[in-house]
Amino acid sequence: MGLYEDVERVLISEAELKARVAELGAQINALYSDEDRPLLVCVLKGAFIFLADLVRHLRIRHEIDFMEISSYGKGTASSGVVRILLDLEQNIEGRHVLVVEDIVDSGRTLDYITRNLRTRGPASLRVCTLLSKPARREIDIPLDFVGFEVPNEFVAGYGLDFAEEYRNLPFIGVLKASVMAGL
Repeated sequence: MGLYEDVERVLISEAELKARVAELGAQINALYSDEDRPLLVCVLKGAFIFLADLVRHLRIRHEIDFMEISSYGKGTASSGVVRILLDLEQNIEGRHVLVVEDIVDSGRTLDYITRNLRTRGPASLRVCTLLSKPARREIDIPLDFVGFEVPNEFVAGYGLDFAEEYRNLPFIGVLKASVMAGL
């Protein structure tokens, strides 16, 4: 029960997440066809739960691949230094690519990812993010599919972590200040 006791409040409930992910799946189905066979690029680690639930709603042929990017380390603010820890296995030249992200905060990480992927010659490149935090945006990056806009608070759960913990919470929550301070 410790994880749940660390939560100050639930921002987005499990039911709200399930409903919105289903809606996003329907929007993606409407955009792509079986012939497009989009490649969904999951940005690890935060987006893995979102991706798993999202693909269950897709009725189109698609493939998945993974990238792991580092910009936060163990803190709550982006370091500003973006590094690729795991790159795609597949060649994306001429492919329709949909980047699946957990949260867009400053926009730096996503800007880095999309600039990098564009150099590889995809037929199209779009972004689906579970969460968008516009109050923190430093780089205006186009988002094609957005699950929820969230306030300028550090959130965890449903794949999003704090110091590699809390990913397994079935909702998006705000942690208690004492947890964030490391007490």
